[in-house]
Amino acid sequence: MQVRFTAEACTVQSPEGLVQAKPGDAILTGTGGEHWRVSKARFHDKYRPVPPTRAGEDGAYMSLPSRVLTVQMREDFAVLLADGQSKLNGRAGDWLVDYGDGSLGIVGQAIFPTAYEILD
Repeated sequence: MQVRFTAEACTVQSPEGLVQAKPGDAILTGTGGEHWRVSKARFHDKYRPVPPTRAGEDGAYMSLPSRVLTVQMREDFAVLLADGQSKLNGRAGDWLVDYGDGSLGIVGQAIFPTAYEILD
């Protein structure tokens, strides 16, 4: 995935809604062209640069393996993010993800199997 670090506050249009980004936050672009934000405080615990990109530079990154809690939702739903401003909207079949660090997210039904492995 491609990552750029924003120099100023901005709004990111993710597939699930508008998300507020602060200076230094990472704006990620997935293989399908979708965008999402990861806070500066949490980015380096979740992603590593792919050489020749160096940590903290714009460029290619890969996600680190981690365990998260997920539930596939049966009805449309909404999630208020930890910033208290950004609200994501999911559809029936999308996945609610608890990253275990106080943050939640929504992963679309079509994207989920390409990004996550279900462990029993």
